[in-house]
Order: sequence, then C-alpha cells, then structure tokens
Amino acid sequence: MIYNSAQDWRDAPEKHILFYGMSGLGKTHVSNMLRASGDWFHYSIDYRIGTRYMGELIVDNAKAHAMQMPFLRDLLLSDSIYIGSNITFDNLSPVSTYLGKPGDPAKGGLPIEDYCARQEQFRKAEIAALRDTAHFITRARKLYGYPHFICDTGGSICEWVDGDNPDDPLLTELSQHCLMVYIQGSEAHTRELIRRFDRAPKPMAYQPEFLSEAWGEYLSENNVEADKVDPDSFIRWTYARALAHRQPRYEAMAKWGVTVTADEIAAVHHAEDFTDLIATALERRGDEATSE
Repeated sequence: MIYNSAQDWRDAPEKHILFYGMSGLGKTHVSNMLRASGDWFHYSIDYRIGTRYMGELIVDNAKAHAMQMPFLRDLLLSDSIYIGSNITFDNLSPVSTYLGKPGDPAKGGLPIEDYCARQEQFRKAEIAALRDTAHFITRARKLYGYPHFICDTGGSICEWVDGDNPDDPLLTELSQHCLMVYIQGSEAHTRELIRRFDRAPKPMAYQPEFLSEAWGEYLSENNVEADKVDPDSFIRWTYARALAHRQPRYEAMAKWGVTVTADEIAAVHHAEDFTDLIATALERRGDEATSE
C-alpha cells in the first residue's frame, strides 16, 4: 500500500484514494463532499466512461431512435438539430439507459445478443477508465493544482479483477497509485438496496459468466422465451443474486487496501473527518496484521 501507517497517511502532502463497494453506500456522496472542500480532485469512473469511452455510442443510439421519427429524421439529415448526451457527475443516466435491459422489445427490452454486446462495451470502457487513474492524478496536480485525489469507482469494478490473485494486473496498477478503500455494507444495507432497486430497477453491468447463467436460469424457471421476458422483472430477479455474487469478490479485494463501513462513511461530514477515518482504518489494518 502507498501508506503504511496512519501517520504516513496524515503526513502525506498528496493523498490518493480509490473507493469501491456496492453502489448506494456513499462513495459518490463522500467524493462530492471532498471535492467541495476545495483540495480534492474527484475522478468519477462512470463519468469518464460516459464522456470518453461510450459517449459516441450513447449519442448514436439516441440518433438511431430519432431517425425512426420522420420529423426528427429530416431535421437530423439537414443538420437542423443537434443531439448530445448531457452527462454530469449528478446525472449518469445516459450510461445506464444505453446499457438497457434484455427482453421483450414491446416493453423496452433489447435482444439478448445486443444486450450482451453493450455489456462487453461497458466492460472494456470501465477497465480503460480505471487505467486512466494515474493519468488523472498527474493531470489534477499539474493542470489544476489539486494536492489530493479521489477515484470514485462503479459497483462493477469487482467483476473485472481477481482479488485473490496477487498479480492481478489492474489491482496492481491501481494500488500503486491509490489507497484502495472498501466500503463494506451490512445485511441491513443490502436489504435496503434491494428494496430501493425493486422500487426503481436500473440497468447494471454483469460479469459475462454470471449473466449467461442468470439468463438461462430465469428462462427455465419462468418457462418463457427470450423475446417475451419482462425486462424489469428480469433485472429485479437478478439484482439480489448479483449482490450475492459480488460480495465475496469485494471481500477478496479488501486485502489490497483498507476497509471502512458504510455507517462510518455516513458519519463523514468534513474533509477532516475523512482524514481521521482513513487513519483509523490504517490503524485497524495494522492491529489485524500484528495479531495474525
């Protein structure tokens, strides 16, 4: 790790952090708070994906839908209107909308082949955005003068790495530049996330092997053809399974850095609170290593 002790962390003139964990546990909330403090550069992986690596795909998809309407088609072909993606740190919905949901086209679903293709596009985009972390650390310091840096990752980072592999290329690269901070949720947090998702299901990214298995199981269990699947029903059915699939993968990643709880993150209101929390997490890790 780039900080070997709580004192190393407190004394560091430049603090570099990478957050990961289930979506909805406070990564972006704390990242926004640190950015607002004035000394932290907030690098949002999802924002980078939507603006740099999938921006053209998102806009082309919107244009394809517009071209199906004669009125908009004529305006597009005559360059009379412009279609763009208004992605912001607080509105990343163009990315999830592009990912879509598999199932019945009449209910807004995508053919499973197209859905899987978009999943693969996202996988490549997220890995590329994560690999840009070191570049943005340098850019934040040299261009903007920010001494501190926080990488706010998406919930799917665990799908593309193997925390049990000490030579995992992506984790090795990221841990050389940032302290990896796992935000650990409780069973109560998981139940609340599932309840929220059930109320408003949103597209998400899946590991290809997990998606293939879940899709096949859903079709068999519900005795339904692929083009008749209710898209929202499938992703609701899949969500709790996806969280259970991800949990051990997050836990395996935890050995690459430190762990804080979602409740501890919720208690952070100022940059000083955050500094204290990470120092406490480093002390805990040191105590655990000593006791082993």
